[in-house]
Amino acid sequence: MAEEAELDLNSLNDDELVQQMHDDLYDGLKDEIEESVNILLKRGWTPYDTLTKALVEGMRIVGIDFRDGILFVPEVLLAANAMKAGMFILRPLLAETGAPPIGKMIIGTVKGDIHDIGKNLVAMMMEGAGFEVINLGINNPVENYLKAIEEHKPDIVGMSALLTTTMPYMKVVIDAMIEKGIRNDHVVLVGGAPLNEQFAQSIGADAYCRDAAVAVETAKAFMAKRQGSVAARQAGRS
Repeated sequence: MAEEAELDLNSLNDDELVQQMHDDLYDGLKDEIEESVNILLKRGWTPYDTLTKALVEGMRIVGIDFRDGILFVPEVLLAANAMKAGMFILRPLLAETGAPPIGKMIIGTVKGDIHDIGKNLVAMMMEGAGFEVINLGINNPVENYLKAIEEHKPDIVGMSALLTTTMPYMKVVIDAMIEKGIRNDHVVLVGGAPLNEQFAQSIGADAYCRDAAVAVETAKAFMAKRQGSVAARQAGRS
């Protein structure tokens, strides 16, 4: 059966194969995604086109159905895992060609909180959308965030909390960023079950993201705004 699937994928033309990859991502078929990525590369596709047209577009479809309640967390985790397998092949090739990620994000669960499924899902979906993601893990004190910001210079700082008792720690991190004079250099996104938009505003975050699909949409919107303002500044100078 596996041999038959292999022959099948090879026999598809490029458009059919890309469509099949969208379906395979949706179904979380890791082996098929790895094979299809290799087929496209052998056919002369650039790593960047393979990433954006096949994988990112496939995950965009997954994200829409997750947002609309058609897919659920276990299925999205499978899809993200298949995406990761494809990314594993493409990442070193993308680095060689210098293809730019959409943006860079650090993400972590705040101090006192050890929940990470939601945060990991956001990280995987963000990678799936073409972001470079540095996942800080769980139970992060303010020092971890500041160190990661200094080291990685991210566009976006993401914080997650699942306990009402750890939610206020997000403000500690934002206040420390203000104190250091770096708050306006980064978009701060927060998420987690007990949070809401009002809370995000009250602590000075840029946005609250109710789930991973919303996080991706929000991050993309902020990046478009940031790139737009950079382009506008550059145009103003020339």
